[in-house]
Amino acid sequence: MPQFSDDLFLGGSQTFMGYAKTQNVAVVTASQATTVLTVTALLNGVPLQVGMMIGGSGVTAGTYITSFGTGTGGTGTYNVNNSVTVSSTTIVAGVEDNLPDPSLMPLGVGPLGRLYIWDTVPVVLNGANICASQTPATAGALTLLTTSTLGGRYVQRADSTNVVQLDVPRAVSIFLTAGGTARTYTVAGFDIYGTAMSENILTVANATTSGKKAFFQIASVTGLVGGSTTAVTVGTTDILGIPIRITDLGYIQHIGYNNTLADAAGTPLVADQATATTTTGDVRGTYLPASATDGIKRLVMSIAVPAIACGPNATRLGALGVTQA
Repeated sequence: MPQFSDDLFLGGSQTFMGYAKTQNVAVVTASQATTVLTVTALLNGVPLQVGMMIGGSGVTAGTYITSFGTGTGGTGTYNVNNSVTVSSTTIVAGVEDNLPDPSLMPLGVGPLGRLYIWDTVPVVLNGANICASQTPATAGALTLLTTSTLGGRYVQRADSTNVVQLDVPRAVSIFLTAGGTARTYTVAGFDIYGTAMSENILTVANATTSGKKAFFQIASVTGLVGGSTTAVTVGTTDILGIPIRITDLGYIQHIGYNNTLADAAGTPLVADQATATTTTGDVRGTYLPASATDGIKRLVMSIAVPAIACGPNATRLGALGVTQA
């Protein structure tokens, strides 16, 4: 995440354009016995620091912190320059500091924005690169391909889990041949950031059913109880997983595809912001190009990034969406 004022971001922060100094203020509950200030609570503001002037009922004008005692910014004791006895009260401490160069984000020029560039060349989809055609007799796990094929590599993760890893995060497809009846399959695996995720996909006879979530690694495909099936094949789609959360299509500034300058057609979907389950959509959003991927066409999507995703108070939710399920 950006940390300095030359990494600009959207969102609210103090602005000190044209200034060289800023006021650091702390509000505490404290008492004073001779030259020792005892702080029992830090109510608001920044941590206490040496050099801060202090003020409050009974405090001698011009009193400031000369050194740390047992306190190093929060509760504890501090040494001050003037001797007086003050009962427990609210005390305000402050100091005027020079702005660093570059300034930390809360004190910088901000907030002006950032742009994320998603650049990828997806290979052609493959309807059988996760599970080859097989006919499961009862509910249970399908057999993953253990040989790498177009768009899928059989690898072992650092946690020793064997998975089929895709070229880019994509939604999964399941094909059920004619004569079968509907059965739900649970796809389990991991996203591009290594977070575990799963999705239930209900098959339809003699048709390919696409999921909604973008998987990067597939650890298992398991049929649930109910329905009977003929042969089943599992592979990938052209529904591609956007790497950061998009909550509104207005955040997409430009979509370039297949070396074209004009905005490309296609179907972008915003992030599903509901609590993730096995039936909700992708937590960051997806994009389906208007023409098929082929390992040649490059996708370049420019995305405006708000403060909740890249500012000083950015969160995992803001950048990567709700927690996977």
